[in-house]
Amino acid sequence: MSHVKQMDMENDSSVTEFIFIGLTDQPELQLPLFLLFFVNYTATVLGNLSLMSLICLNSHLHTPMYFFIFNLSFIDFCYSFVFTPKTLMSFVSEINTISFRGCMSQLFFFCLFVNSECFVLTAMAYDRYVAICRPLLYTVVMSPGACSLLMLASHLLGLSSAIVHTGCIIILRFCDSKVINHYMCDTFPLLELSCGISHANELVSSVSVAVVFVVSCIIILSSYAFILVNIIHLSSSKGLSKAMCTCSSHIITVALFYGFGLLAHIIPSSAESVVQRKFFSVVYTFVLPLLNPLIYSLRNRDVKLAVKRTLKRITD
Repeated sequence: MSHVKQMDMENDSSVTEFIFIGLTDQPELQLPLFLLFFVNYTATVLGNLSLMSLICLNSHLHTPMYFFIFNLSFIDFCYSFVFTPKTLMSFVSEINTISFRGCMSQLFFFCLFVNSECFVLTAMAYDRYVAICRPLLYTVVMSPGACSLLMLASHLLGLSSAIVHTGCIIILRFCDSKVINHYMCDTFPLLELSCGISHANELVSSVSVAVVFVVSCIIILSSYAFILVNIIHLSSSKGLSKAMCTCSSHIITVALFYGFGLLAHIIPSSAESVVQRKFFSVVYTFVLPLLNPLIYSLRNRDVKLAVKRTLKRITD
């Protein structure tokens, strides 16, 4: 009898699937949105694959900076598979559902790639600091072994943070409500659905996110503070121009990544803020992985040279 009662309690306190409300409930917008997101998905995959291929095929791009850019593109490439296929399906299906395991998997990989990207951007800021402030020691400090260790640490820290974060969400109790007012499994929409006491889970999850954000921000801001001081003391206008050109792409990427990331997650929960949260989340999850290859290639002489050399090899 007690066994049956325990089974009933487990069934009553868990759900097997969630239903996404999605981006819009207007039928006339489904096809245009499908086409728009499909073009975005294709461009993101091709753009990041192209940049990774250029870095691999051209020896003059085998430097620490481009090693980090390669890892950034790899993360964005993998990141594009977390949400886009499911979002595309939502535009052509009547009911947009996801299993509980699928939802937790989506949340895990979202946290994994976002946290890994935080640490990769942090490593890139340190690389720029060494290149500009300690140029004579650059080849020693940023050796191939050191760069590999930095990337390994970035991915391991991203993995550990994702495990902690997802673990806090996966043990929450979800009762009757299973409708997620979003197009993806994100932390705040899932917390809004949970029933029972979840303060400890929310605290651990928040601390996990805060640690990643604060640590990466401190290192990035400190690196650029030292770079700024070094630039101020540069007497050569050519050196100043080179330093600014070296850092501009990374600064733009960091500003967009952290800016839209904060906007997507710090907006208070209310009926009016749901649309804003979805908009910033779309930019964060779909637009930024597309922009990163463009940011690091459009005004980059090394990448343009690599494109010319690669095209010449193909045509010859």
